[in-house]
Parts: sequence; structure tokens; C-alpha cells
Amino acid sequence: MSDARSYKNSPSFTQHLGRNRQYLRDIILGVNDGLVSMFLLVAGVVGGGMVTRNVLLTGVAGAIAGAVSMAAGEYIATKTQEEVFEGELALEKEHIRDFRQDELHELSDLLDNIGLDGPLRDEVVVHFGEDDDALLKVMTALEFGVVETERRSPSRAMFMSGGLFLLGALPSVLPFAFVSSASTGLWIATIGAVLGLLVVGAVKTWATRGDPLRAALENLLVATGGGGLAYGVGVLFDRLVNGG
Repeated sequence: MSDARSYKNSPSFTQHLGRNRQYLRDIILGVNDGLVSMFLLVAGVVGGGMVTRNVLLTGVAGAIAGAVSMAAGEYIATKTQEEVFEGELALEKEHIRDFRQDELHELSDLLDNIGLDGPLRDEVVVHFGEDDDALLKVMTALEFGVVETERRSPSRAMFMSGGLFLLGALPSVLPFAFVSSASTGLWIATIGAVLGLLVVGAVKTWATRGDPLRAALENLLVATGGGGLAYGVGVLFDRLVNGG
């Protein structure tokens, strides 16, 4: 008998992303937000006439504040989501214990919704009706759209979002530590941010199996448009305040 898993060795077989795919959002959001928001920040303050040292201080403060805000927000949001799910899970256990037949009828309806009907559906309902743990798992998956391996850790989501925000901030902030001209620093930051966005676009399309060119252009359009707007606002502010 041939190995049932042998098809996975075929060159034409594409593996799924794996058990950490639920953190892809945190990875992309963290680094992309760091790249874009910090580039907009330094573009705005350079446009406003800040000297290099002050741009660097503003960038470092903004990067730390942004990372802490991202990390805290992601932790609270993910933890709240998990607490809501735990509450729903506890209620589902009560339903299975106290209203078992109603839950089995609901399972039958849910199976109908995914195209499983007739005698086969009834056999499946009977099977799950004989095991409370199995019934809880299938109801959790079908009713709430959650399986255990897809749940997210608040702590891991926090560190990914905050840490990757800092990583994304580096191309826009670091240049001002090594140059004396703010405009030179902004040009270097622009190149760094563009390259970073291209890398993020490549990673995103590797995961989504989409069009890398389109993803890169989307990222670059946001950064270019936002950077130009931020720089223009900074220049306008400088002229209004200093009469330049």
C-alpha cells in the first residue's frame, strides 16, 4: 500500500503556511506600520525645518511610543478576543450539557450549510452526539469559526507587533544618526523605507500567493503619497510660523 502522504512530496504540491499563519497579520501590520508611520513623521519634521539632531530625537521618541502603543493595543485586543471566546466556550459547554438535542439539531443545520446532507449528515451527527468533547470541538469550529491551533497568544502578538514596529522604524530613523544634513538623511530614509516596503510586499505575496508587483505598488503608493503630504504640511507649518 502506498504512503497516503506521498503526494506531499510532489513538486506540484504546495504546502499550507503552517501553524503560525494566525500571526501573519501582526507581522505585516507591525513592520509596515513602522516603515510608513515613521517615514511620514521624519518627512514632516524635516519639511518643518528641524535640524538633524532634533529629527533623530523625534524619530527615536516616535519609534518607542509607536512600538509601545502597538504592543499594548495588540495585547489588549487579542486578550479581549480570547476572553470573549472563553466565555462563549463555557456557554457552549452548558448548552451541550443541558440542551443536548438542541445542539445536535443545530449541528445538523450547520452541516447542511457546508453541503453535507442526507443520511451521511445524520451519521455524522450521531457520531458527534456520542462524544461530548468531539461535539464541543466541532461546534466550536462550525459555530464560532475557531479551532485550537488557530488561536492567538496575546503575549506573542504583543511582542511581534511592537518589536516589528521598531524594526520597521529603523530605515527612517537611523540615517539621522550618521549625517549632518537633514535633507540628506531624508533621502536615505526614503530609499530605506522604499526598500523595506518592497520586502514587506514580497513577504506578503509569498503568504497570500498574490501579485508581488501589485503589492509593492500599493505599499509604495501609500508611502509616497503620505510622505509627500507630510513633508508639504511641515513646509507649510514652517512658513506660517516663521514667515519663510
